[in-house]
This record gives sequence, C-alpha cells and structure tokens, in this order.
Amino acid sequence: MPPFTTTSHMSTLDGIQHGFFGRQGGVSSGIYGSLNLGTGSGDNAESVRTNRQRVQDCFKAEHLISSYQIHSAKAVIVDGPADAAQQADGLVTAAPGVALCILTADCVPVLFADPKARIIGAAHAGWKGAITGICAATLDCMEHLGATRTNIVAAIGPAIQQPSYEVGPEFREQFLAHDRTLEALFKSGRDDRYQFDLTGFVKNTLLAEGFSALDKLDHDTCAMQEVYFSNRRRNHRKEPDYGRNGSVIVMTG
Repeated sequence: MPPFTTTSHMSTLDGIQHGFFGRQGGVSSGIYGSLNLGTGSGDNAESVRTNRQRVQDCFKAEHLISSYQIHSAKAVIVDGPADAAQQADGLVTAAPGVALCILTADCVPVLFADPKARIIGAAHAGWKGAITGICAATLDCMEHLGATRTNIVAAIGPAIQQPSYEVGPEFREQFLAHDRTLEALFKSGRDDRYQFDLTGFVKNTLLAEGFSALDKLDHDTCAMQEVYFSNRRRNHRKEPDYGRNGSVIVMTG
C-alpha cells in the first residue's frame, strides 16, 4: 500500500477517510518514479492506471475521480466516473465510495468535509485559483448540497513552502493589487526577487470561513525531493516533465 499522510482533525471524522500521497509506493520509473497519479503527464498510461488503482484500494473506494485542472475558480459536483475529467479545480460529492483526487506538484491541495451533512470536497489551489476564489467556489458547491460552513473540517496538504517559492516583483504587485495587506506574505530575497507564502495565503483565506477546524501540513514539495513531485524542482533541473502527487478524500459509508 502506498504511504500517505493525514491530518489530526480530519482523521477523527467517522466514515470519512483522507490521505496526502507523495511519490512513493507506485510502479512508474525515471522522472515519474514511482507513484505518479497524473493522467496528463507523459508517463506510461498503464503505470498511471496501476498507481491510481493502488491509491483507490487504500480506501476500498468504488471510484477515484480527478478533474482536468485549469488553475481556475471553477468547482463541480460529481457522482461517479461519468463526471470525471471535467475542466475544474474543485470537486464536491455526497456520494459514498467516490474518492475525490486532487493532483498537485507544488500547488496547494485542500480537502473539506462536513461530517454532519455527509458532504466532502477537494480543491486545487495554485496561485491563480487561490486568488480568484477556488476554495470559496468549492465551499459554495458543498453548501448547495446541504453543507454548513461552521460544520466543515478543512485540511491543507503538502505544497511548495515559502523558502522554495521565489517570485518576481510583477507577481508580488499582482497580489498587492488584490489586497495590500498581503505584503506580509512576501519576504525579500536575492536581487529583486521575493519568497511568497502560498500556503499561508490559502490558510488565511480559509480562516475567514469560520470552519469547525483547519489543519495545515508544512511539507515542502520542492525541498522534499525523495517524498514529493515538484514542478519548480523539475524546472531547476531542466527535466522534460514531472509526476503528480495525489490528495484524496472519500466517504466510506
């Protein structure tokens, strides 16, 4: 079984399982070694299917559903395989046995669960999606199905952390134009560069929602090269492609 990480509050929820998977425990090789879950990568398709089945089997889920992620603020409700591969960055379901799987390689994965209403969600929060409201859009879909924000437990998974996330002045200005108070999330780096706290931005956005509980893992996907895939790291190494980490949540019954 592939190894995965969980968070404290979400682990206490009855009938809901979750896990943040890295690159270990699969069958892919080379730059995709070994648990690449990305169907959009250049990896061998059969290897990706095997990897995804291994993750699905960890939870004894009936289906493992991902979307075609486009760095947007679009979230959709899914019920099964017929809803897979939609263009969206947020997934929501009230269907038991349907495992929602967000794919990342530095972007921020966020998992949501309302254990009372029996509704779960998952969001892919790259910087574009985060600033345009993907987390709020996912929560809106959950509420549409009957969730209540004050009952929701949220968990932020492994992502690129501030020491590894170097950005230019034009990136910083884009965020400050959105909200001048975000200046605190930028640290001065070498020359005209900055280091941006993307996970801190997502956390602050979620704290305003009044959740029942919010967990945050501080695993740095870029720095932890033996554990996670990272697009930023592959750019540094000038590699042609990269694998995708998976963040999964499912209602088991």
